[in-house]
Amino acid sequence: MELPVNAIFAIQYRQHLQHLKLKGLQPKTIDAYARAIRRIGERFNGDLDGLTAQQLTDYFTDLLSTHSWSAVKLDLYGLKFFYTHVLRKPWAAPGLIKPPKAQRLPDIVTVAEVQRMIAATRILSYRVFYFTLYSLGLRLGEGLRLQVSDIDAVRARVHIRDAKGNKDRFVPLPSATHQVLRNFWRLHRNPVLLFPNRAGGLKGSASATTPLDRGGVQITLRQVAQDCGLKKRSRPTACVIATPRT
Repeated sequence: MELPVNAIFAIQYRQHLQHLKLKGLQPKTIDAYARAIRRIGERFNGDLDGLTAQQLTDYFTDLLSTHSWSAVKLDLYGLKFFYTHVLRKPWAAPGLIKPPKAQRLPDIVTVAEVQRMIAATRILSYRVFYFTLYSLGLRLGEGLRLQVSDIDAVRARVHIRDAKGNKDRFVPLPSATHQVLRNFWRLHRNPVLLFPNRAGGLKGSASATTPLDRGGVQITLRQVAQDCGLKKRSRPTACVIATPRT
């Protein structure tokens, strides 16, 4: 008995998730590639096995009218992954998409501007988090993943795990940052996480098993930047300090 198309798609989607995990991709990439297949599956009623080049052209044209090039590329890469590892067949439309080349320099946030933003952040956990991010030069995800055991006070360095490209690295630990982190940890005393989730308040943070909410961090920083009158793209992943750290 032949399975209905939606049942076949459900099986293929589970296989897609399995392969994404087995290939050791970053959680954000897994989410993006999984979302791509759900979105494409919804468009074509789960029948992804026989898509034509014209169907794909129509799909990505419509997607580009409502989403950014970044979203279009992620759907493209997610579908290519699906073809390779689940359908095990050649990609149906080679050379279909060629995003415009763009090379942007990061916004430069001066030390004075960083100090203003940190001083304007009322919530202590966010204030310490932003200070740590800027003083160590970390990406948002790298800061959220920091654990107590990553702080090497003896060698004055911080172990950054699962950074870009699934690589670890060490960064210098300024004495001021070490002092701030030590004082902050004495407040929450979570045995694992350096920046535990604040959903349960100060008492709950001691036993929290997840870090600060990514969305809350980003929303708060945008609001702080706006309150400080900064028009730059003030995001934890895009700003750099103009002068060297000490």
